[in-house]
Formats: sequence, C-alpha cells, structure tokens
Amino acid sequence: MKIAIFHDYLSAIGGGDKVVLTLARELGADIITTDVNMDSVRKMGFENVNIISLGGTVKIPPLKQISASIKFALCDFSKKYDFFIFSNNWAHFASKKHRPNLMYCQSAPVRVFYDFYDMYLDQLSFLPSIMFRIWVKLHRRAYEHYMKDVCLIVANSISAQKRVKKYLNRDSPVIYPPIDIAKFKFEEYGDFWLSVNRLYPEKRLELQIEAFRKLPQERLLIVGGYAGGDNSSTYADDLIKDLPQNVRLIGNVTDNELIDLYARCKAFIITSIDEPFGMAPVEAMASGKAVLGMREGGCLETVIDGSTGLLVEPEVSKIVSAINIISREPAKYKEKCTEQARKFSVDIFLDKMKKEINAILKPVKYE
Repeated sequence: MKIAIFHDYLSAIGGGDKVVLTLARELGADIITTDVNMDSVRKMGFENVNIISLGGTVKIPPLKQISASIKFALCDFSKKYDFFIFSNNWAHFASKKHRPNLMYCQSAPVRVFYDFYDMYLDQLSFLPSIMFRIWVKLHRRAYEHYMKDVCLIVANSISAQKRVKKYLNRDSPVIYPPIDIAKFKFEEYGDFWLSVNRLYPEKRLELQIEAFRKLPQERLLIVGGYAGGDNSSTYADDLIKDLPQNVRLIGNVTDNELIDLYARCKAFIITSIDEPFGMAPVEAMASGKAVLGMREGGCLETVIDGSTGLLVEPEVSKIVSAINIISREPAKYKEKCTEQARKFSVDIFLDKMKKEINAILKPVKYE
C-alpha cells in the first residue's frame, strides 16, 4: 500500500515536522509539502525520506498561509496513492481529492483562528487588525469547509482533543507523538539549562530569558530557529537585542548535537502557551533530565509534577523559584523521567496509527 503524507511546510524543523518525518520513514510513505529546507531535514537525520514539494509559498503573512492552502487544494495525487494523512494547519485542503484519509492534529485547530485569535488581534494596530479580521473570517470558513472531507481526526493529546471538540465539534482519538527513546542518553548534569523550540511568540521565550536574567549563576541555551516571513522573525530579533550574558540562542543544530545537549544539560525548560503536546520535554526526560513546564496544555499529560519535574504558572517569579529547586538536586528526578518517557515510544505510536488506518480502510488492511 502506498501512503502519502501532506504537511504544510518543512522549513524550520520542529516537533511536528519530526513526527511527520518519523511517520513517513516508518510507513515507507512520501511527504507532500510546500517549502522545504533539506539542510534542516538532513540535520534531523531524515535524508532518506522522499519529499515532494508543491513549490514555495509567498513569504508574507497571511499570503503564506493562503498560498499553501491553494497549493494543497489544487494538487491531485489521488491516482498515485492508496491512503492519505494530513498534518498541521493547511494540508487538509487536499482532502476533497484524496480519500480515504485521516488528519493527525498537531496544532489543535488553527490556533490563530480560535483560541489565539484575541491574543493576535490585540497586537495589531487599526488597519492591520481590519485585514486580520477579514482574513480569519474568510480563511476559517474555507478551513472548516475542507475539514468536512477528512474521514477521521486524530489528536496528538487530550489538550488537542478538547479543542477539536470545542471548535470543530468532532470526536478524535488521542495518539501521542512518537519519541525515539533509544537514541537518547544521559551523560551528566552540566552547568546549563536547555530550551528547544521555534522562536515564535507563543513559545513565550521572554519568560525564560527574564527568569535567567534574575539568576546570573545559571546558564540557559535556547535551541531553535524560525521559518522567516512572519511575526516570528520580528519576535526573534527583539529577543536577541537584550539577552543577558547567561542566555544564548544557538539556532538550529543537528540531531546528534541535540542529543548531546540533552545528555549534558542540567535540566529542561518549556514555557509555550498551552502547548498541545510538546515532544522536547519527553526527549529531555528520556535523557534523564527534569522538566520545568507550565501548568497547562501537554505538560499536564507528559510531566509528572514533583516526580519528573515541576509545573508552575507562567510567571517569572515562579519560574525562578522552580529553577532554584531543580538546580539544587537535579539527579533526584532521573529514574522517574526515563520511566515516564518510555510511554511515548515510536512502536506504541505506529501500532495505534495502523489500527486507525485499518479501521478506515476495512476490509482492506495495512500491515
């Protein structure tokens, strides 16, 4: 059986992109996308995955999102594949021509259309806010229209599942993203904390930076880049302007370099707004490192408060206190961390995904 996975972009590789690349590799599937950064793909160790580009998108929001949606809506691979998987925000615009299918919901319906709408609107001046309202109203209608041809939505977390039900009124089984547990290792509790995320506003990196500004005896390394052409570039530029000496942005790294950073860091921190799942915290736990996360979203499902790390409210003072607590005795979390990480293995993910594919295909089975 030939499977195609439609995915928005493969530019700045993040957790969602690693899920898609892992799924494609394990199922022998092709990825159909728009923008592709093969250097980032190679850095993550997925150079053998076959990737088909529909062409680049316009690098100005919201034209980028609109152009991606149009490319997926117009393409036709229906005769070349037997089953289709959609990932992220715009890929399901291909759903009318590509059935049977399922959607793996990683960003919990387009958040700027729903639960992040007011947050983004508040950041805009008068004229941009009018344009933003028009775009969301029209594109959200199209988004929901094409969603009707998605046979099944699979959520990547309970957090995402609740939003799928709230905003789309669809039921969705939960299948947690795959973590290649075996490749992570522990070496030491080094002299730095680690943060791994794209440099986007919803990651709230300013909370991390301000917390470490108050802790000059601690160090923080932030791994991750941005795709460019949207509000992330301005946000990243603003972060760089006033970094304390104990905080470094080191950009994208190779998969081996990231594994080494996990192995040698003291602990891990994530401050994203209601992150649907978050693969990086699980990768950190697989390396025996405690996670300092926010008391919301996917962290409530992956991090055991007080056992594999600490969960706090998104306030600088509380983050500072938690950093001090973990830093005093980082080793006490190690055993529970590695035990918890095993619950999110690639094998478990693949078994559950195959069951959902089989249920849609019956009586044909995918083995």
